[in-house]
Amino acid sequence: MFDTTYFPGAKKYWHMGEIYDWDTRLVHVMSHVLHYGSSVFEGIRAYETSRGPAIFRLEDHIDRFFTSAAALNMDVPYTKEEIIEACRLIVRENRLRSAYIRPNLFYSYGNLGLTPKACPVELTIGCWEWGAYLGDEAIATGVHVLLLPWKRFHHTQINASVKLGGLYVQSNIHATYARRMGFDEGIFLNLEGRIAEGPGENIILVKNGIVKTNDKFESILEGITRTTILELARDLGYETEISPITIEEFLNADEVFFTGTAAEVTPITRITDGRDQEKSPDEWEVFTIGDGTPGKITLQLSKLYGEVVRGKHESYDHWLTYVYDSPEEARMALGESPDSMEKERLSRF
Repeated sequence: MFDTTYFPGAKKYWHMGEIYDWDTRLVHVMSHVLHYGSSVFEGIRAYETSRGPAIFRLEDHIDRFFTSAAALNMDVPYTKEEIIEACRLIVRENRLRSAYIRPNLFYSYGNLGLTPKACPVELTIGCWEWGAYLGDEAIATGVHVLLLPWKRFHHTQINASVKLGGLYVQSNIHATYARRMGFDEGIFLNLEGRIAEGPGENIILVKNGIVKTNDKFESILEGITRTTILELARDLGYETEISPITIEEFLNADEVFFTGTAAEVTPITRITDGRDQEKSPDEWEVFTIGDGTPGKITLQLSKLYGEVVRGKHESYDHWLTYVYDSPEEARMALGESPDSMEKERLSRF
């Protein structure tokens, strides 16, 4: 039996067109992906709404999934439409009201040469309940991050706009380092010495009311949550800017926050500069962002984002893919009476 402590609500997963119990083992230990990280993946969230669970920007995620596959020379064995339906199906199979969905496309068992010439491409999709990536308290009070001494891989070395499994080894190493040093997360610079991103999050700052982030030429993944927040900021009347972020700008911003499917909108309130490895950690300089609490614009964007993903703004409904074909189907599947569903819907407004 697999312990599901870190996968609450996970009962089944989808693999190559079939549904399997969570405890089923299918991948051979000599599969190419286990030795070389030859996979691509997506992180997608479904949120509870008055019409049942809805997956946020699913089509955009699957479009990027195919772009990532092309970067790894993979022939995807399913169409975009089939993968979208599989994502809906697995949320239904697990009877989840909200979920984190993980499609993973990988080179499986065939040969173990560096080039996977005999390895078929396989697709697995799982989902489970997953709260705020850096913790619910982090969203409310902000996080303390470490400015890392190591540089993010450069956009001239590999396409930073795709989600390749092997690339996340760098994120693993340095996010673990930051946490072992007592910080909530790390921050990478790029080879030019400017701010890049977190191990799994984009960075947005606010200065004099302008909402600013950087682009793919700064060695970042141009995240879907990032583009969502920029659009929401413009809709709220804020000026937005996409350009390089210097360390000075970062440390002197009025507000700073992470964005990402897992992190959602997480304020950054303190930054420790850990770049000088000749100094002991207690000598590293600590900077406070603003007054040390989440900023007004950050909180406004976080609130609006939370409402949008939960279907509370009809003008953004095109971003939602509903898991069930009707509210009635959702109520029946989730074991709710029509009266209780309606009362819950009205309580949110």
